[in-house]
Amino acid sequence: MRLKNICLVALIGMMSFLSYSQEGMPVYSDYLTDNYYLIHPSMAGVANCAKVRLTARQQWFGVDDAPSLQTLSAHSRLGDGPSAIGAIVYNDENGFHSNTGAYVTYAHHLLLSRNEVDLNMISFGLSAGFIQYKLDETSFLAPGEFDQLIAGIEQSATNFNVDVGMSYHFLDFYAHATAKNILNNEGINFNEQGFSFNNLRTYLLSVGNVFQKYGSDWSFEPSLMYMYRDATEESSIDVNIKAYREVDFGKVWGGLSYRRSLDGAQFLEGNTVSSQKLQYFTPFIGVDYNQFTFAYTYSYQANTINFNTGGFHQITLGYNFNCRREKYDCNCPAIN
Repeated sequence: MRLKNICLVALIGMMSFLSYSQEGMPVYSDYLTDNYYLIHPSMAGVANCAKVRLTARQQWFGVDDAPSLQTLSAHSRLGDGPSAIGAIVYNDENGFHSNTGAYVTYAHHLLLSRNEVDLNMISFGLSAGFIQYKLDETSFLAPGEFDQLIAGIEQSATNFNVDVGMSYHFLDFYAHATAKNILNNEGINFNEQGFSFNNLRTYLLSVGNVFQKYGSDWSFEPSLMYMYRDATEESSIDVNIKAYREVDFGKVWGGLSYRRSLDGAQFLEGNTVSSQKLQYFTPFIGVDYNQFTFAYTYSYQANTINFNTGGFHQITLGYNFNCRREKYDCNCPAIN
């Protein structure tokens, strides 16, 4: 039983690594709710509208101090030129640990075709920002207790880092590549016995295509996203399918995402040692009503051993403004 508990703790740790919690903004499936800018800086200002997106994510309802995440992002073109700017602020809490960050982004979009009838564009993005890490030890000790490894205060540390990315759009096809946290930082170490590291680099690659039958109100978007964490050599892949339906007031859409770790964890099952790989099923649904976007995302962990079966809930609210006419003749919802 003790070994099983130890393995369970290790599994939870693996989950934290895969979501990159406490190491910058976590990578979940919220990018599928018209929010690719959260993970790819080259997507800032790529659309014909300026966009604001607010998300709130809560994990494991009924569990004290469960992980939660809030993000606010905004991005827009600068006039009619190729340049764009964006900004992201977020707050990520997980028990006694938390981190808060703010990034600003500059992106540049180069049209490779001779006119705007056909979409053929390459984009580059650079984000720079600060992340403040906190550890709240104020409730670790009872009044009068002493432990040389516990300061009993709220400790904090701040790091600066940079993300770079590139996107390519050709008609209904797109591809994104991003390197996050490319700078080495001083290790986050709140006490002499703590775990410390300075390599937070994460690599993301996304590809997808939108298919639509001529004259149909329906379109379908299969996509993939691959993640690789440099320090621990962990990786995972998302397999996604998204469907859109044109309606009088805008668009309704939804889909399903399946995330699977390419690395496993072992646990004791009876007298045998078994292994499992972290996997999530994430259905999502949304609606574009005039210039507003509403979306709901639910993630379910499908493993033999997991911390809680309650799932992870996320709500996304969005607003589009300063919209221009749809420029390109393509099935490209992220652009038009």
